[in-house]
Amino acid sequence: MSQYMLDILPLAARGYCCSQMLGLLALQAQGVENPGLVRALGGLCHGMGQCGRTCGVLTGGACVLGYHLGKGADHETASDKADLAISEFVDWFTERTAPYGGTACADILGECFDAKPDMSRCADLIGEAWGRILTILNDIGVDPSEARE
Repeated sequence: MSQYMLDILPLAARGYCCSQMLGLLALQAQGVENPGLVRALGGLCHGMGQCGRTCGVLTGGACVLGYHLGKGADHETASDKADLAISEFVDWFTERTAPYGGTACADILGECFDAKPDMSRCADLIGEAWGRILTILNDIGVDPSEARE
């Protein structure tokens, strides 16, 4: 069981999907709210629009890394480490989900896929992904609790 389970399960109980949970964890780390971002991440739920395609843990995790490292305004530039950080996360996720046969929700959930996450499988994956995101950010010197200036 992931060390982040106590943070994840209440979000699942409130009806958020995997990509939204990762976004909410990032926002909570900074003590901020951004309903627009959370709504936008909802488009990645359950394999993009409930279709069973690329898992929202993967796409949501890439979005969280982009939140910390990407360009968000005219006066900003993306971190020179953004692409490498996202690539590292994608590689980790691909390896982590290889036993399921792929990175799609339908692969990960198999016969259990019904356009809803199976928290018995997804919660651990979300927690591990959040831990991996924190490690990646820490390794490149980014404090996830600090907003980008």
